[in-house]
This record gives sequence, C-alpha cells and structure tokens, in this order.
Amino acid sequence: MEGSASYKINLNMLEKFNYTSHYKDKTILVTGGAGYIGSSVIRALSSVPCSIIALIKKGDVFSAPLEGSAKISVVEADVRNKEIWKKLLEKVDILFHFAAQTSSKVANENPCIDVEINLLPIINIIEVSQKNNFSPHIIFSGTVTQVGFTNTYPVNETFKDIPITVYDINKLAAEKYLQYYSNQLDNHAVILRLANVYGPGPRSSSSADRGILNVMIHKALRGKSLTIYGDGNFVRDYIYIDDVVEAFLTAAVKIDLLSGNYYIIGSGVGYTIKDAMNIIKEAVTQKTGRRVEILHVSSPKNLSQIEYRNFVADTTKFTTATGWKAKVSLQEGINQTIDYSLREEG
Repeated sequence: MEGSASYKINLNMLEKFNYTSHYKDKTILVTGGAGYIGSSVIRALSSVPCSIIALIKKGDVFSAPLEGSAKISVVEADVRNKEIWKKLLEKVDILFHFAAQTSSKVANENPCIDVEINLLPIINIIEVSQKNNFSPHIIFSGTVTQVGFTNTYPVNETFKDIPITVYDINKLAAEKYLQYYSNQLDNHAVILRLANVYGPGPRSSSSADRGILNVMIHKALRGKSLTIYGDGNFVRDYIYIDDVVEAFLTAAVKIDLLSGNYYIIGSGVGYTIKDAMNIIKEAVTQKTGRRVEILHVSSPKNLSQIEYRNFVADTTKFTTATGWKAKVSLQEGINQTIDYSLREEG
C-alpha cells in the first residue's frame, strides 16, 4: 500500500498546511492502529520525525510502513484492559482513538460487550489521565448515525441526537465523557462524527455491516453481483479516506479551537445507494471489461433500523473553524479505489 497515489496526497497535505511542525517530536498514540482509518493516519504521519505507538488487538496484522522518519512501535493489547492505559499514555501528546466494535447488530445483541469496547476504554483513559497527571489531546472517531433518524438533510450539529441502536448510544456516551474531559477537567478533546468512509487500504471494517462501498467494489472486481436491499433509494454521504485522514490531522492541529465539541464529517454530497452501485458497476466494466450485475433483493428481517435512513452531512461548522473541506468526488474516489485494488492484485 505504501506509495499509492492515495497516500501521497496525505503526505503532500502535511507539507501544504505545515502540519509537519505540529507533529514533529510529538508522541502519538493511535488505537485501532491496524484498522482502516488508524493505519491510514499512521501512514500519513510516517514521514514526520515523531514517535507513533500503534495499538492493535491480538490477531490483527499491522500494515502501515515501519520505515520513514517516524519511529513506529506496535503494541498488541486489549483496549478493555484498564491496566494498559497507564503504560501507554505516559508521555503521549496526541491520542487518535479509532479502536471500536463497529457493528450495530452485534451491539444490539451484546450490549455489555459493546459497552466494554466502545465506552469503558474512554472512561478508563480519562480516569488514568486524571490520577497520573496525563493530559493527552484526544481526537475521537464518532459516527453520524448517533443522531438517529432525521426528517430533513443535510444534517448539522444543531440536530437533536436520538440514537436508535446500542452502538450509537455507547458512541454518544463516550462522546459525552470526552466533553466532560475537555469542559470540566480542563483538557483537550474533539469528536469527529464520520459518514460512510471508503477508499484504498485494508478492509475498512471487520463488521459485515460497515464499509459497504469497499465491499461492493471488491465484489465487482471479482465478477460477483452487487446486491441492493429494496429499491436502493435511501441517500448516503460517502467520504473518501484521504479526506477523512486530513480531517483528523487538522482536528489535532486546531484542537485548541475545537476542544469540547463534536463535528460532522462527510462529503456534503448525497447519492442513493442505487446510484453509488451503478457508479461502481460502470467504473469496473470500463477498467476491466467485466460485466457486473446489480440485484435488488428483499431486506433481511434482522437488518438494523438505522439502515432505513437518508443522510447527507453539512460540514459548515468544521470547515468554518479549520478550513478543511472534502475534495475527492465519489466518481474519482471509486476510480482510485478500483485502480488501487487492481494494482494490489497484480
């Protein structure tokens, strides 16, 4: 993956915004370091002379480059283990927290496990930091589904949160604890609620109900049919991985201004699921000559209610505060993801 066009964009972005000076000589902890976004953030920072600790869970494969100006160490540990945080957080300047259980289905069926993975680590991080006088700047990965259903879109930070899944309840609770960490405990934390992320890199999620655009691209490239539940007219906001990485790097740099708040991060452009699948179909056919079929099927009985929603992000608040703006269109992002996959497959 190193050297792909996608990740060169991130490295150039660091230089353009003079972010190198902000991260230079810092100690940065990235949880979920083997995951899709975590490994992409590490890759983008690998050219900076800093220290990066990649926290991964047992059995995960760390794919980000170990060479470069950054000193990268990989720690295998369970985020549910309270004892690890005292050791990990010592001397940490910036914490990017991506480690999570990401399936709403799993969360609804096993709410206690979801609490253990998605909420308790944040509580433990805050407690350990307070007891040991640690004060890492925390940038947390939330989800736009925390808001629940909305009658209108685009959605901004003024919408009332009424989460409808256990997963979203626990992500929202973690967010509230981080606001407490910032607003009451005089530390720094910011939350970025992400729309549907896709693009080059390792599999975007271990959960079958996440990272659907990447899943469909890989299916199309293998000549398999793309399946759409129902008519496919629900609207989604798909955001490219480079734009997401830039948002997180920007948030850390601007955290003095952003701390204590959450921000919605998306492309700001909505596509129906059907239209997105058709873009994949046409792009794969154009690049490979393979015929891709799209099948409309009935929704499974256990499909999460959150899937029956329309969503487009209004990122005005974050853009106004930081100057960040999503740059990669869905067509361009799908083409780059296909090109990357074809290169990786040889």
